[in-house]
Amino acid sequence: MDLDFSQTDTDFRSEVKDFIKTSYTSEMKAELKRSKNGSASKDLHIKWQKSLYEKGWIAPNWPVEYGGAGFTSAQNYIFETEMAHAGAPRTVPFGLSMVAPVIMEFGSEEQKKKYLPDILATNVWWCQGYSEPGAGSDLASLQCKAEDKGDHYLVNGTKIWTTMAQHADMIFCLVRTSKTDKPQAGISFLLIDMKTEGIDVRPLITLDQSPEPYQEVNQVFFEDVKVPKENLVGEENKGWTYAKYLLEFERGNTYSPSLYRGIEQLKSIGKETPVGGGLNLGDDADFLNKLNQCEIEVQALEFVELRIFSALSAGQRVGPESSILKCRGTELQQKIQELSVEAIGYWSSPFIYDTFANINEPSIGPDYAMTIAPSYFNGRKTTIYAGSNEIQRNIISKAVLGL
Repeated sequence: MDLDFSQTDTDFRSEVKDFIKTSYTSEMKAELKRSKNGSASKDLHIKWQKSLYEKGWIAPNWPVEYGGAGFTSAQNYIFETEMAHAGAPRTVPFGLSMVAPVIMEFGSEEQKKKYLPDILATNVWWCQGYSEPGAGSDLASLQCKAEDKGDHYLVNGTKIWTTMAQHADMIFCLVRTSKTDKPQAGISFLLIDMKTEGIDVRPLITLDQSPEPYQEVNQVFFEDVKVPKENLVGEENKGWTYAKYLLEFERGNTYSPSLYRGIEQLKSIGKETPVGGGLNLGDDADFLNKLNQCEIEVQALEFVELRIFSALSAGQRVGPESSILKCRGTELQQKIQELSVEAIGYWSSPFIYDTFANINEPSIGPDYAMTIAPSYFNGRKTTIYAGSNEIQRNIISKAVLGL
């Protein structure tokens, strides 16, 4: 793996920085700075993603024939790093990084023509219908069923923890189409229009208590929802295969750029937080030891990411190694969040319900402290979603280590 950057790569880094300067506006920065959970409004996401689309950078990992950016592995790394360093919004993954790869790999030509262009242009907003109240990491036990009614399916059941469902135009959904001894064998993959009669979206308020339009998760109910047969992806009862393929992309995120940003924030907090005697937190040996250990572990993760994404650029799949990234990335994210709460001390105690509200009173503590505790609470989910880290370790032991 060659880690030296060419002059072309250096020029590309400058191009990315210039794009961020012109497209990542001060209004966007102000909104995200006060976000409790790193989320932004739908309008902000659409504006940002359309600017990436117009630049040709909206889908770095898509094949070029479908509108992908055609980045080399080095350019992809540079792009992710500069975006994270600037604190730019992450693209919403459900269309671009989840359902799109499934449609490309298993969808019909009609489905590719119908859905992929609108996903690329952020004309259609997607959400993910996987987990259910009794089927989270044990996803194969899902019960939301789709009955064959000739020219359509009739869907009944519920999905939970559905991120941004209140904004979604479409949902990709795992449904049970057959009862078998092996539950994985009776699952199908459907694309469902969220405007269809019989769909009800209800909010779930999480510990960070982010209000609309920044509230994240929901429960979605389906009551006699008619779904055309042409919305079935691939073959009936083969949805488990497609679901596992999608999860490789959901788990195989690049974590190190955003983790480095968390490290930089901690260094800044260390410089600005007095601890008495004319010293700042950054002078404290115990704090520095914890911070340095975090940075070492992020560097180790970064090299794993580079190795995997170098293989991707050579046409290989992410595979079960995505579980390694998911475990280490999410656990380091929580570790940095925990150290951030420890660093600001009692300034993490005041809990502002709505950091976007027009409050006449001055801020309690420094501005940077406002979002740290809510981010910590929100971050408890990361080792659970996309299959809990306990499940990921089972995958690693079987598929990577051969145990």
